[in-house]
Amino acid sequence: MSYAVIKTGGKQYRVQQGDVLRVELLNAEEGAAFTFDQVLLVGAGESITVGAPTVAGATVSATVRKHGRADKVRIIKFRRRKHHKKQQGHRQHFTEVEITGINA
Repeated sequence: MSYAVIKTGGKQYRVQQGDVLRVELLNAEEGAAFTFDQVLLVGAGESITVGAPTVAGATVSATVRKHGRADKVRIIKFRRRKHHKKQQGHRQHFTEVEITGINA
């Protein structure tokens, strides 16, 4: 089974064919095909190809399943005895993709 390490949204992911993962929001429609071209490493069995910084000609194809927003993260800043309390919430946007193929 071959695998690859891709970079998208400032993060790196180790993916195999059939994997479903949530990445930072992509500019693609639901159900559309998407190609990741920043492939940092490709491994197949015992052989590993490491890019400098990316593997030339390697791509990872995926299908966009859905877009959404993650669970709310609450940020609270509190200073005791100072009459100071600050609350904030954040919901990060994501795109759920399914890896359909690794082309090395």
